[in-house]
Parts: sequence; C-alpha cells; structure tokens
Amino acid sequence: MKKVAIVILNWNGRQMLERYLPSVTAFSSKCADIYVADNASTDDSVEYLQACYPQVRLIRLERNWGFAEGYNKALAQIDAEYYVLLNSDVEVSENWLEPMLEFMDEHQDVCACQPKLLAVKDRLSFEYAGACGGFLDSYGYPFCRGRVFDTVEKDEGQYDDRIEILWATGACLMIRSKDYHSVNGLDARFFAHCEEIDLCWRLRLRGRKIYCLPESIVWHQGGATLPKGNPRKTYLNFRNNLLMLYKNLSQEELGRVMCVRYFLDYVAAFQMLILGHSVADFKAVYKARRDFKRLKKDYKSIREDIQNNRCVDNVVGKFNISILWNYYIKGRRRYSQFGI
Repeated sequence: MKKVAIVILNWNGRQMLERYLPSVTAFSSKCADIYVADNASTDDSVEYLQACYPQVRLIRLERNWGFAEGYNKALAQIDAEYYVLLNSDVEVSENWLEPMLEFMDEHQDVCACQPKLLAVKDRLSFEYAGACGGFLDSYGYPFCRGRVFDTVEKDEGQYDDRIEILWATGACLMIRSKDYHSVNGLDARFFAHCEEIDLCWRLRLRGRKIYCLPESIVWHQGGATLPKGNPRKTYLNFRNNLLMLYKNLSQEELGRVMCVRYFLDYVAAFQMLILGHSVADFKAVYKARRDFKRLKKDYKSIREDIQNNRCVDNVVGKFNISILWNYYIKGRRRYSQFGI
C-alpha cells in the first residue's frame, strides 16, 4: 500500500476517463495507488476501466451521491496517509505529484495543497476552478490568483511563488487523510460546488495551513458535469455559499455579512433576469435563498461545533476587501491589483 491514494470520482465519464486517465497512470503510479470511485454510472465507464485499466482500483458506489458524499463514501474505504482528490477531466504533467508529496512530508502543519491549474483549451492560461490558489473576500466571494470572476489571466510566471492560501481547488486537492476525517470530510448536503472551500475553511479555523505549489502543474478542462449558466449550478453555488458562510463566519461578522449578502444576491438575481434574460437563473437564486433559510436550523449545531473548535480569529486568505467593488467599480480585474 502506497502512502498516496489518487481518487477520481466518476459519473458517466467514459470520455473523460479515456482522454485524461492515461496521463494520471503514466505519471503517478510510481508513488501513488490510483482509484476510480464510480457514482453508479449508467454508461460503460466501469466496463471500460475493467477492460483497459485493470491496475486502477475500482470502488463502485450504489448510487450517484454527488461530489461531496461520493468522495466521503469512497475515502472511507481507502487507507492512505494522503488523498489526492482529482477530477476526471484533469491532465497531469510529469513529476506533478512529487513536489506536493515532498512539501507535505516536510511541513506537518500543512493539511492540504494544490498545484497550479492551467486550462486544457488554452494551455498557457489559468483555469477557472482554482487557478493558482483560492481566497475569499469580506462577503464570501471566492477568487484566485489568476482568476477573478470571469477574468482569467495568462500564466506568465507572475504567480510562481509558493503561497499560503485559504482554499485549495477540489479539482486537484492533496490532503492528509487524518485532517480530512478530523472534520468529517466534505459536507454531503452541498452535493457539489463550494464544498472544497468549506472543507478548507473549517480546517483553517482549526489552525491548519493550506498552500499552492505552482511548480506542480496540471491542466483542467472544467465544466464537464454542470456547464456555466446551468440553473442547477447557479442554485448550488448560491445556496452552498450561504451555508458555508453561516457555518464558518465568526459571530461578530455573521449578521453584517448576511445582511449585505441578502441585498447583493437579489441584485445579482435581477441582473441575471434583465441582462441575461434568464428567468431560470433568477428563480435559482430565489430558491437558493429560500432553501438556505429552511436549512439554517439544521446547521445550528454544526455551526456551534465549528465555532467552539476554532483556534484562530483571522484566517489567512480571507481578506477585508470587496472584490465586487474592486472589479466592477474600480476596474481591478487581477489579483495582483488588489494590493493584498
């Protein structure tokens, strides 16, 4: 049994596996066991793996649990010191894993890390879902080195320094198994979207550190499951972001941030309706806020547990700025322009 387990969650992703699994097996098997956890696919993913990749360990889940609970179910069955949660639409580079493994071995106070994510469609540009390390602004909006809202930068080496971050992307996340299980893993009720930010934030509140290591490089296709503009994606992003804030914000911040977000969320909803002519997205935001209000009571004890176990007041990577103000009013479209 190797100390690293690379775990790819799959649901009807035969084409993704066929395209991207070859690089993972070619460049990872020396120091990692490779698993595919199948979320009850109805295509021929399982048959393809059994025929073409007998060396890949297959975990068959009884139904589609989504990203969050799918990983929880799969990782409960794997004994390894480190997990690497890897999307099925990620191509890895030669020696991508070694820098992360060496860094984690040498820094016991670090619970997780991520590589530099570049885009498959433009291999010299950062990829939306994680880029070169993730952060949050005052009101819970995520942004990255290399990606702020829809502005994605070219990779010109401007973010090639190792840096401590708030959250590492779930597209390629290396995490100590003991840390993952210490906070009960990903929030199953999130299903998908914001779940890795929430996980990282909970670990950061316990004093654990997270890094981006840009010398490790992978390429991510992105949007393979739910493409941008899908109302289901809009719903999950808004609802889960609100749940994440409710769970992790300090008592001093919670009321103020939630009041501002109430206003901003409906501004966003009406903007979608007026500018994008998307009634479905407008309804998705409304439903997200309604369901958040309904779910709050179920999360009260979870929030109390998180707050009781927090050992830091100011989390690295959560900045006292508004990226909405910087982006739309000040015209600052890059992380490097925020002065943080």
